Amino acid sequence: MARIVMKFGGTSVADISRIRNVARHVKREVDAGHEVAVVVSAMAGKTNELVGWTREASAMHDAREYDAVVASGEQVTAGLLAITLQNIGVNARSWQGWQIPIRTDNAHGAARILDIDGSFLIERFQQGQVAVIAGFQGLGPDNRIATLGRGGSDTSAVAIAAAVKADRCDIYTDVDGVYTTDPRIEPKARRMSKITFEEMLEMASLGAKVLQVRSVELAMVHRVRTFVRSSFVDPDAPGMGDFDNPPGTLICDEDEIVEQQVVTGIAYAKDEAQVSLRRVSDRPGVAAGIFGPLAESNINVDMIVQNISEDGKSTDMTFTVPSGDVDKALAVLEKIRPTIGYDAVQHDEGMSKVSVIGIGMRSHAGVAATAFKALAEKGINIRAITTSEIKISILIDGPYTELAVRTLHSVYGLDKQ
Repeated sequence: MARIVMKFGGTSVADISRIRNVARHVKREVDAGHEVAVVVSAMAGKTNELVGWTREASAMHDAREYDAVVASGEQVTAGLLAITLQNIGVNARSWQGWQIPIRTDNAHGAARILDIDGSFLIERFQQGQVAVIAGFQGLGPDNRIATLGRGGSDTSAVAIAAAVKADRCDIYTDVDGVYTTDPRIEPKARRMSKITFEEMLEMASLGAKVLQVRSVELAMVHRVRTFVRSSFVDPDAPGMGDFDNPPGTLICDEDEIVEQQVVTGIAYAKDEAQVSLRRVSDRPGVAAGIFGPLAESNINVDMIVQNISEDGKSTDMTFTVPSGDVDKALAVLEKIRPTIGYDAVQHDEGMSKVSVIGIGMRSHAGVAATAFKALAEKGINIRAITTSEIKISILIDGPYTELAVRTLHSVYGLDKQ
């Protein structure tokens, strides 16, 4: 007998027929003798509808009331799934985040989980009951419902798995695992059987949409073995009940992966913008004076390149931001221009960031050179480069995104079985 947390996203619970399918997945694990908690998202499209209603009611709405409205989507799903489970003979009860309670900070709309007392859920397990929990929500210090931000149900599931010391956290979605790159761009992309926490964190933060970044961070910190699985596969299909090796991708500690490839996957993010400050005063504190105000305006700065100052007086500084934040970034830079001192600001939109990820890079030389040579042979110009121990990110012009992804996927042999 094991303890499992199962999470089902919006497409998996899109209507009553899909919820019945989810109930069959849950019953399979219950019939195998496992203790089960289920975390659910709102039905597909419901959160967008609720957000739209709050904006229609008032463009400048109270964040606490916004949370009260948008958290209702998960409440509906949890109740419907509990009813469906009861109907097929499974002892189930629905619970809201505040009933557990899942304690969060006070950042309504983007709250972070502070604490979960798992004893309540463990008590229910011992009674043979399946807990169906509304994801995406918790209880803030002001004793009001707080939501975790888009994709927050993934985070709820991993946090609950850590709190109850689950043997596994299964994230059910509309894809059957994590692929070496986006199969829509490269049909030869392969589903990985295992990937390390560190690699998945890079993949998620650099454009892969399979899991929310914060959920991967939590899984890595608490060493929660996490499976990405498809809810669209028949619940009784061969292998679905295999506890050790079910179909899907296991996100786990590096120690569990025997043969580690040099490069694991290729991620990409479109709609990046490049902003360049020309002839910035070259003195201590200038970088802080630029990026501090941008951070205070919640503008996510990514790749940063600073040229070496030849005369010791001025330098050029280039960085990237999401295209949607360009106007806001330019407004911030104009405001700080008198204190920073720069001659001109230039920006180019429509950039893409393509990233090569692999824990094997730590012990292999020449990975970056291989990427640069392959892109050069395809006539793809590199605008900027950033590296870490297990990733290389390259900024290129947007129209070359798909060609770059396919080229890099091939040059590292990821299209070979």
